[in-house]
Amino acid sequence: STSFNMARRTYAQENEYIDQVGPVTYRIRRGFVPNMRVEGRVYVNDAIKELLFDELGQFSSSAGAGGFLPALKQIANVASLPGIVGASMGMPDIHSGYGFSIGNVAAFDMDNPEAIVSPGGVGFDINCGVRLLRTNLMEKDILPIKEELAQSLFDHIPVGVGSQGVIPTSAKDLEAALEMGIDWSLREGYAWAEDKEHCEEYGRMLSADPSKVSQRAKKRGLPQLGTLGAGNHYLEVQVVDEILDKAAASKMGVDRKGQICVMIHSGSRGLGHQVATDALVLMEKAMAEQHIELNDRQLACARISSPEGQAYLAGMAAAANFAWVNRQSMTFLARQAFAKAFNSTPDDLDMHVIYDVSHNIAKVEDHLVNGKMKKLLVHRKGATRAFAPHHPLIPVDYQFTGQPVLIGGTMGTCSYVLTGTERGMEETFGSTCHGAGRALSRNKSRHNLSYQDVLNSLKDKGISIRVASPKLVMEEAPESYKDVTQVVDTCHEAGISKKCIKLRPIAVIKG
Repeated sequence: STSFNMARRTYAQENEYIDQVGPVTYRIRRGFVPNMRVEGRVYVNDAIKELLFDELGQFSSSAGAGGFLPALKQIANVASLPGIVGASMGMPDIHSGYGFSIGNVAAFDMDNPEAIVSPGGVGFDINCGVRLLRTNLMEKDILPIKEELAQSLFDHIPVGVGSQGVIPTSAKDLEAALEMGIDWSLREGYAWAEDKEHCEEYGRMLSADPSKVSQRAKKRGLPQLGTLGAGNHYLEVQVVDEILDKAAASKMGVDRKGQICVMIHSGSRGLGHQVATDALVLMEKAMAEQHIELNDRQLACARISSPEGQAYLAGMAAAANFAWVNRQSMTFLARQAFAKAFNSTPDDLDMHVIYDVSHNIAKVEDHLVNGKMKKLLVHRKGATRAFAPHHPLIPVDYQFTGQPVLIGGTMGTCSYVLTGTERGMEETFGSTCHGAGRALSRNKSRHNLSYQDVLNSLKDKGISIRVASPKLVMEEAPESYKDVTQVVDTCHEAGISKKCIKLRPIAVIKG
């Protein structure tokens, strides 16, 4: 799938281009692939670096491995894209993906007419992200009715591959949701005013233009509004396991071990996927006209200022709004289910949104580059915005703590809340990891694990589970992923974000 066919270097020769420059930081020097404009940088600790380097070793020893390039090569190929500044960066949960690896952060200078936008740098599930709600319940309140609660959540929230929403939506509603994001949910009565405050972008990208979303994408999206979908998406009832930063946690309304939270991990479903696919088709055409030469055709892109670039950004923003409405609708349904189970109201259960972050998105942001403030288009694919304290774009109540960063673990393992740091602003354009990151491909996972094994191991840990598509469970088993604790520890040690809260699941609802 690569368009340059150079003689393969040996693993030893490849390694000459990679230096360790800090306890958990590696630099990829120019020359590792042709045409690099900036260096590559990867954050991995000793526990997880093997995976990354093994992948490169396998690539060096194979004649022409089909499918994806190793993540290290993908990071370097992104470093060759026009207009890139700083470095092409890989977070510790990095693994190879379409064009850009998942876990890649890359920023492009908006003032450079050559600078590009690439749908592969956002990913197919636009604004796949995570939302965390708190409650004033404790684990002991949940345990007696845990199975009933899991069933009630499963009944309230539409899940699975083709699942359809229960919140009625017409084509007109969809247009409004694409344009307005959470403002639509507010208008329709599915959100509290405070929910909006606690979302990245306040739950609405103003650059959205529903007319830049194809009819086919809308047709796929219409029945799926307010649904969880399948794959790695889930809703988990979680328990606060450790509080690692008391001051920051108390600002988030988390002050006791054993407190119950709810995590929702979902994206833009078929709509976002179609927006990405449509854009890639248009950009392949446009690249020939714009004379953009690439190392890998999966990096299809267009100049930011070109009609194709602008159309994609407007369509991407609309898909992002769809994803926020989606998480908001599920928040509404989760609040209903809890209120019913505890014979209370969501308000009395203090079911506030702690924060909502995006893991797959491109955004216009101001950052310092070589001492100068610059307007950049920051692509985060499988990476999370992590702004430092006092940043104007984070809510008032988090001004002193830094932005909450939500890291969803794999099904049945732990999750984390981190906070953004000043060092992250300087080094990674205010970005950090997003989750565990795959260690096994989806197919490999399915062969090695049986459905029953996975369910039994969750049961043994005391986790209630409800699943719509059993076949997909093996792909999401913890064994298929890196250890999220190692990923988070790497980011903490690198100083690009700071550990705040550790959560463990007691109930999982999956597509």
